Amino acid sequence: MLTSRSALIALYLAAVTVLSAGVWAYGYVQALGQVAARGRSDLELAADRLVTQLQRYREFAVLMAQHPTLAALHTGGNRAEAGDILLAAADKTGTLIALYADVRGNELAASNANIPQDLAQTPHFRRALQGALGVSLGVWNGQRIISFAAPDFGPDGRVRGVLVAVVDAVELEQDWRGTLPTVYFTDAADRVFITNRSELLFWKRVGPNAVMSPMGVRYEVAVKYVGGHELWQQDWSPYVPKRALHLTTPLPVISMEGVALIDETPARRLATLQAAVVAAVCLFLGALLFLATERRRTLALANAVLEDRVMTRTRALSETNTALRREVLDREEAEEALRRAQAELVQAGKLSALGQMSAGISHELNQPLMAIRSYAENGVAFLDRQRPEKAGEALGRISDMAQRMARIIGNLRAFARQESAPMTRVDLCAVLQSAVELTETRREQARVVLLWTRPPAPVWVRGGEVRLGQVFVNLITNAADAMEGAALRRLEIGIVDAVPLRVTVRDTGPGIEEPERIFDPFYTTKAVGGGDGMGLGLSISYGLVQSFGGTIRGANAPGGGAMFTVELDAWVEEAAA
Repeated sequence: MLTSRSALIALYLAAVTVLSAGVWAYGYVQALGQVAARGRSDLELAADRLVTQLQRYREFAVLMAQHPTLAALHTGGNRAEAGDILLAAADKTGTLIALYADVRGNELAASNANIPQDLAQTPHFRRALQGALGVSLGVWNGQRIISFAAPDFGPDGRVRGVLVAVVDAVELEQDWRGTLPTVYFTDAADRVFITNRSELLFWKRVGPNAVMSPMGVRYEVAVKYVGGHELWQQDWSPYVPKRALHLTTPLPVISMEGVALIDETPARRLATLQAAVVAAVCLFLGALLFLATERRRTLALANAVLEDRVMTRTRALSETNTALRREVLDREEAEEALRRAQAELVQAGKLSALGQMSAGISHELNQPLMAIRSYAENGVAFLDRQRPEKAGEALGRISDMAQRMARIIGNLRAFARQESAPMTRVDLCAVLQSAVELTETRREQARVVLLWTRPPAPVWVRGGEVRLGQVFVNLITNAADAMEGAALRRLEIGIVDAVPLRVTVRDTGPGIEEPERIFDPFYTTKAVGGGDGMGLGLSISYGLVQSFGGTIRGANAPGGGAMFTVELDAWVEEAAA
């Protein structure tokens, strides 16, 4: 009997051990997935931060290459002045060195005298000579540098010079060194070039299972795959986890690869805790079963404890469910707030346009009021002189002036109200005529000649009258602003009755410098701080036209100036039904 009981206990303990091992293995794989997700998020965060930091220098190189002072160096320009401009720009952007050279690599201007030699032999310089942005990594004077080279094209379309911006990699590491898990970025030669662990700098991977330090010491790496995750075991540094998840992400924009080593200890600890809990529960239940016939009271107490635990777990689940519902509600409220904010942004664009037109509108209303007053006084005088026909003529002119004021005020009300109705049938000719009347004062102030003939018959399109009017007011106002300094100021508005129906707005201004960015939010070519807008008008117009199912494009006209084309769907009664 004793032997049978001992064998049963041993068999039960073996089963518990096998179950705990299975729970540990399963929990370890699941926990590794969570650790990998957090690690990948940290790696993507570090990679995005690095790419964002380098993007600033890329844009600096591209924009600075087109500076007119640098272009003048090819025709005998002032090198000292160009050097001062490069030095000021380098100080503002944190660039280590900024220099401008000709196609043979001869330095024409630089931010300082200490510049890299053999410039023409560098890969980034050769890449720029091909008309593209060049990027390369290297070490110069003991410093890790990242070099960007942007071409400068001459009037003949060929590369005539190259702007080189050199960035100190140490500056990029200042904000995140020592933070996050172990993260490093390798160059094309698998050499660690940027990292938040300085002891790993210039380490190089030599084969799938080994790395080599700059001193030539080789460190072996034990690689193991668990549940689709790659685990590394190494002994490089006390600040690098000995057992870690190996995660990578390519960064082709900067010709590097991001690597993260995430400590897997939390996964092991969580799996051990789960296995221990399962083993404890199994042993506890086994003890209860073993003592069931002798300790009924203890079993009842244990059942009560177990029920209490179940209630606690159920309460926790209920609280979690409530929190999830609250989070869903918060997300829905946030989406609704975003929609309201977008609608308010459209309304703000209209009110901004009304604010710019307010002075002219006041003048437009003041003239009829003064005329009404004058005609009214004349009418009274004619009546006193017993000349009713003259008094009637004065009253007729007062009626014409009142109709003119009513038309101006009606256009303002229609333009200012916040339209929420769905798309309906809209007379495109009436909308264009209203926009022309609203912008009349602005065009007169800018001395712009308008070429616009309203078609004799209505042209029906699908859209919203108020929103469509805002689009054309924005286009006409922008055209008047663009022609402020032009010798010829002519604005042409036309309707092309085709499929799809097109409206063209063409001016004789300087044209569009960057057509591909003209509809980006906050992009503007107007003076900063001049009160001429924040660059939202065309972005809002783009969204409004798209909401009608149409498109809007901006391009430079063949004969000079800019031309915007708005394509809209014609109204079809069958489709509407």
